[in-house]
Amino acid sequence: MYNMKTPLIICLIAIFSFMSCVPGGRYNNLHDKSVQYMNERDNYKTDNLDLSMRNREMAARLQELEEELAGMEGEKENLQGEVDQVRVKYSDLNNRYTELQKAQEDLIRGNVAETKRLLRELQEAQENLQSKENLMKQLEMNMEAKRAALDELSYELEQRNARLTELEQILEKQTRVVKELKRKVSDALYGFEGDGLTVSMRNGMVYVSLEEKLLFRTGSYNIDANGRNALKKLAAVLKNNPDIQITIEGHTDDVPYISSGGPIQDNWDLSVKRATTVVRVLLDGTGINHERLTASGRGEYLPVDNNKTAEARRKNRRTEIILTPDLSELYRIIESY
Repeated sequence: MYNMKTPLIICLIAIFSFMSCVPGGRYNNLHDKSVQYMNERDNYKTDNLDLSMRNREMAARLQELEEELAGMEGEKENLQGEVDQVRVKYSDLNNRYTELQKAQEDLIRGNVAETKRLLRELQEAQENLQSKENLMKQLEMNMEAKRAALDELSYELEQRNARLTELEQILEKQTRVVKELKRKVSDALYGFEGDGLTVSMRNGMVYVSLEEKLLFRTGSYNIDANGRNALKKLAAVLKNNPDIQITIEGHTDDVPYISSGGPIQDNWDLSVKRATTVVRVLLDGTGINHERLTASGRGEYLPVDNNKTAEARRKNRRTEIILTPDLSELYRIIESY
């Protein structure tokens, strides 16, 4: 950076007196939303992986319950066979007992012991039958509980799969929107790409990065004619996409700005002034809603190249226009979990 000459300082002071910066509170609020979206997008990716893992666990549990249910069905059939055998034995003993009662008067005293034995066997058979019936009732109750748990698990699995499908559809839609926006921006700025301007996609957003040489002279925040032409072409695309939020970030290199008492105090101050200048060019006569734009300055604190070479510093002196699509539908799905 270098000191401006006295005439240039006087000119800058005059321009500064007619210009005002975007309120810091509004910038912080919109910038926080952008940071929140990236954090929530990362959280969603983690949630998406967790949901897929839970789906696999629930599917395994579903298979386990189905196997248990099949085993209980077999156990029930075996128990039913035992109950039928006990009932046949009980019927046989009961018939024998009835016949014994009819012939009781003809029996000698020694047959009393046989009668007691038959009565004892009959009572044991009755008790055994009751025990088997109680066990079968308990088994049926357990089977009903297992079926209810299986139905509930199946329903929950269906609901989660439906939400997962909806999330995937929304993400796919957002990706298509961002790709289409990048295409429109690239088409509009075709003549500038490779000449200090790049268009890229990162974190679900479109980044338009403009090198210092395309917009500003060193140490200045006044945009030249070529830079204004590029911004006007971009503004036409933004006007036709009203759901896109726009953040302008100014960046400088790490060479300290030498202030001569003018409106610029340091690199951070310069980066903010450059961002607000770009905002005004985008708004001038375009009809873009002011609420869609945020101006911010990063100074030298977010370099793209940490080397101390002249080439690295040239890359770091840039202005980035970050375009964020409408994420309200995605927020709604994430908040429902």
